[in-house]
Amino acid sequence: MPENIDDILKNECGLVKDRPVVVGVSGGPDSLCLMESLRKAGYPVIVAYFDHQLRPESASDARMVEKTANRLMLACYVDGADVRAHAEEKKLSIEEAARNLRYRFLFNLARQYHAQAVAVGHTADDQVETVLMHFLRGSGITGLKGMSYRSIIPVFDSEIPIIRPLLDLWREETVVYCAVHGLRPHYDSSNDSLNFQRNRIRHLLIPNLETYNPKFREAVLRMSQSLKGDYTFVMETLDTAWRQTVLTADKESITFDYSLLSNCSLGLQRNLVKHAMQMLRPGVDVTFSVLERATTLIKQGAPSSRVDLKAGLRMFRETNFIYISTLDAELPFDLWPQMPDDIPITISPPGQVALAGGWRVGCERWHLPTLAREQAERNDDQFQVWLDAERLPNELQLRPRRQGDHFSPLGMNGHSQKLSDFFVNEKMPHRARERWPLLCAGDEIIWVPGYRPAHPYRLTDSTRKVFYLSILRPSEKI
Repeated sequence: MPENIDDILKNECGLVKDRPVVVGVSGGPDSLCLMESLRKAGYPVIVAYFDHQLRPESASDARMVEKTANRLMLACYVDGADVRAHAEEKKLSIEEAARNLRYRFLFNLARQYHAQAVAVGHTADDQVETVLMHFLRGSGITGLKGMSYRSIIPVFDSEIPIIRPLLDLWREETVVYCAVHGLRPHYDSSNDSLNFQRNRIRHLLIPNLETYNPKFREAVLRMSQSLKGDYTFVMETLDTAWRQTVLTADKESITFDYSLLSNCSLGLQRNLVKHAMQMLRPGVDVTFSVLERATTLIKQGAPSSRVDLKAGLRMFRETNFIYISTLDAELPFDLWPQMPDDIPITISPPGQVALAGGWRVGCERWHLPTLAREQAERNDDQFQVWLDAERLPNELQLRPRRQGDHFSPLGMNGHSQKLSDFFVNEKMPHRARERWPLLCAGDEIIWVPGYRPAHPYRLTDSTRKVFYLSILRPSEKI
């Protein structure tokens, strides 16, 4: 055992000695070593054996594990399932089906007995094999760093961690440990089968690579350990970028600010997309090709572009918003100002009126036309506007659009166009159009917030009184 095993159990795995640990025990040297080392360290151990029913001797292995647990006065639970049938039914590989059923059993047992963790006997050899499997799939840093001492697998449980205390221990060391402590592991014949990719890596690929570097396994292990530090840095950077670029997030959709996301580096974009997909589909394997489709949309996608990702997820853009969502997600409306209903709202300065979703409209009169013109010329926020107050009618209202609405946008020298055509030309999201607030005087549209005011009410050199309006987002203070 590593000399610092106590530190690993306490500091890396986060264990305490007053709560049980469910230990997955197959009867092999790795899991027996893990079971005994936890017991000797003073942790309450619950032994759990899952029979995959893939080998004729699996039933006798279960009895051996039970006998060993009883001798050590440890609680032991055995369960099993027809993994091959499950794989066929769910269209999974045998390896994936076995893992899913085994972990489901372990975490169910952990929840039943309020265990603090599920412990598995992955060793340094398993780490090397896992890294190589990820490498062959074209994984990035997340895969190449390998397994961690402690992690959460949301698809099985969002709170109970899985721990791997033996990641610094080579497989041959667990064999020696078992011999020294009087444990008799069994030999799993399935470990010789070349039908499984992990076994082909173990028996064929690694020995071949060791002809180029006799210490190849150690080199891969060092690389994975080094990448863990890089991964921590990436995740800290990702966390900062996530808080900056994500506008809304729930179980069905995640919304990014397009301008902020598109200004991120390519590597950061990939990690943000991957993180979003894994939040919506925990455990999904996000491949490089999927991330390439996503980043291409970010770089080149038109305001209404869309791409299918994976696992029933889609990504699309609506003007300044990028969504990653399930196919049937109800996307948020609170990203834009929206009228609460069809009833017009009278607006007069000074004051505020409320819109839907916490948005507000503020208005006031200015008596400094020169300052107003300077502000208007420098303004890059289309949710605020300065209008010539002397040209405005006395009564102004906010209302949604109506059939036949026309608009004379600033810059068109007073020429009018259908409001529907203006929305199309400005690429306003379809979902937002019906209840978009319009500043109006009767049938005449004075301002389309977020876009342009009407040409006749622009500020000019002759303007003496100014009407100022601003749309305040839910998070903005006065």
